Amino acid sequence: MTKKILILAGGGGHTGYAQILAEELKGKADLSFLVPVDDPLSRSRLEPYGNVESIIKPRHPRTSKWAFIVRLLKAFWASPGLIPRDLDVVVSTGSNFCIPPAIVAWIKGISNVYLESRVRFTSPSKTASILRHFSKLIALQWEEQKNFLNGTVFGPLLPRRKLEPWDGGYILVAGGTYGYKELFDAFMDTGYENIVMQTGSLNPTPYLEKHPKWRVISYSDTFHELLAGAEVVVCPPGGTPIEALAYKKPVVIVRYPSWTRAAGLNDTRLFAERLNAPLLSSLTPKAIKKAVEEALTRDQPSFTNGAETLAESILSLH
Repeated sequence: MTKKILILAGGGGHTGYAQILAEELKGKADLSFLVPVDDPLSRSRLEPYGNVESIIKPRHPRTSKWAFIVRLLKAFWASPGLIPRDLDVVVSTGSNFCIPPAIVAWIKGISNVYLESRVRFTSPSKTASILRHFSKLIALQWEEQKNFLNGTVFGPLLPRRKLEPWDGGYILVAGGTYGYKELFDAFMDTGYENIVMQTGSLNPTPYLEKHPKWRVISYSDTFHELLAGAEVVVCPPGGTPIEALAYKKPVVIVRYPSWTRAAGLNDTRLFAERLNAPLLSSLTPKAIKKAVEEALTRDQPSFTNGAETLAESILSLH
């Protein structure tokens, strides 16, 4: 009998994990997805693989404590109606978004799988600290994660390459879901003319007005096309650097200094080292140009893709 698998995708890199697993599980399981209500990009990325429902995400990076509590309660209230009892497995791809539906699934006797973030090297994410108690399988992406989580190491989850890489001669500056104003502002004075910038939730207009030759977008559901043509990719740690490596593109890692819930400084440093990527320590035009030049001289590492073996383990759960 075909297994029914629900994948929880909290947006950004977490949705990237969900899509990678969906690529491996498509045709082998009956897939469905749960995404945040205010995340149409996650919906469009996952709809080709199965039915997509939505629920409120309790916390974004700048959500206040009290708003988080209210939103968390709303998510718990809505979750029972979105977790059918005939599911075989629920897969959490990280983020506080996963906590209410995963716990509800556990209460209903459904097997839980938790996937730890690829940017965690020194301590577990807060979501992992909670959901490890409710999960039958804890999937780890690096050996170092065994130091703080009792799980199975599968290796980093890598996306399937959708087209052959080519050199478009441009620098891809990717800000992720929420954007990175300080990084974008610093790029304004670098003198680079061939830039493709992805601003996330930040308004792209000021960057287009000052640099009309730049290509500036908020989001793209064909982001892989931008990666495939980039000369170098500048971005925070997370999904984009790994996707860039799938296309053999040099990477510069930039840390979100105020978003400590995502990954600390040591985690970011170790992540950059594992990817053999320069870590941008200061957001100045001079530092950016130096890091870009250095990235172009470095070799890209290769990793064994953990997605296929993780998909097989999920299918074997009972």
